[in-house]
Amino acid sequence: MQSLPIPLASHEFGIDSSRDDVVGNVQIITASKDDTLSDIARRFNLGYEEIVSANPDIDPWLPQAGAKIIIPTQFVLPNAPREGIVINLAAMRLFYYPKVKPGEQQRVITHPVGIGRVEWKTPEGTTRVASKKENPAWIPTPSIRKEHAENGNPLPAVVPPGPDNPMGTHVLKLAWPTYAIHGTDKPPSIGLRGSHGCLRMYPEDIIGLYNAVPVGTPVSIVNQPRLLGWRDHTLYVQTYSILEDDKRNHQGLLKKSLSIARTASKGKLDGRAQAHINSKALNEALRTPRAIAIPITQPNLTLQAYLDHALHVQNTLPFNSTWDGDMSRQLTAADVLELGDKKPAHVR
Repeated sequence: MQSLPIPLASHEFGIDSSRDDVVGNVQIITASKDDTLSDIARRFNLGYEEIVSANPDIDPWLPQAGAKIIIPTQFVLPNAPREGIVINLAAMRLFYYPKVKPGEQQRVITHPVGIGRVEWKTPEGTTRVASKKENPAWIPTPSIRKEHAENGNPLPAVVPPGPDNPMGTHVLKLAWPTYAIHGTDKPPSIGLRGSHGCLRMYPEDIIGLYNAVPVGTPVSIVNQPRLLGWRDHTLYVQTYSILEDDKRNHQGLLKKSLSIARTASKGKLDGRAQAHINSKALNEALRTPRAIAIPITQPNLTLQAYLDHALHVQNTLPFNSTWDGDMSRQLTAADVLELGDKKPAHVR
């Protein structure tokens, strides 16, 4: 096992935005006896839904030693202006595009997020970072206090800073009143619909974002469960489960996205216009969303064939990882499912 390469961190990439839309690579590890998919997700800067979707035949809480775990650390960037912060609700993932000087390569920093529950959905649209604060106190809104009281868990008017503060240690307040990007006291909730509408981040990720993002940074929140993008000569698709309250015509939206991908300037570079869509691979991705970016212009390629050639790496913290591996505040399987729109019956 030690002959395998050490995994690389999968949160920061350079990209030529005039040509490409895809960053990162799929990786595969071998589970150890004490692993859960929630543990592995945090190690590789993924959310719960991402890693569970990528591994549908693996028990999230008992993967078993020796099981091969797909790490979906390849991302098709959302169809949105590449400036400031872009959040894709369907992917439960944030993308930050720092400003660069003329002539410098564009960078993108990406992290998983937790989003609002169905009854407290995170809004879509454009806003900006209005202010920042370290060690924030949490002032629950009257509606949140009412909900907690009805559930037999009354809240104080103000929750002071500290390890049990749901906002964590850092907060980026948005220009939308009552909405923010912040840390959490429950890291396994990342990648779930479990908040009151705010965007939650791993404690280690919010610190880096807080330090990097200036007040006034634009924020775009989109909902794109089916993403298309170019890399080299190949068109990729990445599909996520459609959120249960999203009633749009996704077949029509995909048809429009395919047309744009083929006819826009990027689609005409380097003979890309002559690439033919592998309808079998595309339909497989649409039928079973796996959160895995796969090529759809390579003839006869299947998802399994693509994964057979993925890079196998050591089951360890990636080089330059954002997390230090401290497991002291990890929760149980039941705790994690209670943090989101999940049913305890999913625990096996």
